[in-house]
Amino acid sequence: MKNPFEHLDRVLEHRVRLQIMSVLIANESYDFNSLKEIVSVTDGSMASHMKALEKEKYISVSKSFIERKPNTRYKITLQGRNVFKRHLDALEYLIKQQKR
Repeated sequence: MKNPFEHLDRVLEHRVRLQIMSVLIANESYDFNSLKEIVSVTDGSMASHMKALEKEKYISVSKSFIERKPNTRYKITLQGRNVFKRHLDALEYLIKQQKR
């Protein structure tokens, strides 16, 4: 890897978005409120981070009703998986370079 910084994704540089993607890569899907609790952010902050990830097509959104209450679930896309893996691989490479 010539320049690992080229493989880091700017969208995933934010702590909250990296946390969201970490949860979604380890689970089939997750709902808005559960994700919000895990990353400890407000509704507004969570919504803006989810919009950023959705805009890049890193996640997909499905909306439904459970007992007449709206439920929004998120799932990582194939593109999101690939970008996340590339991002982590670049971070791992950078860390290994520092050990020398």
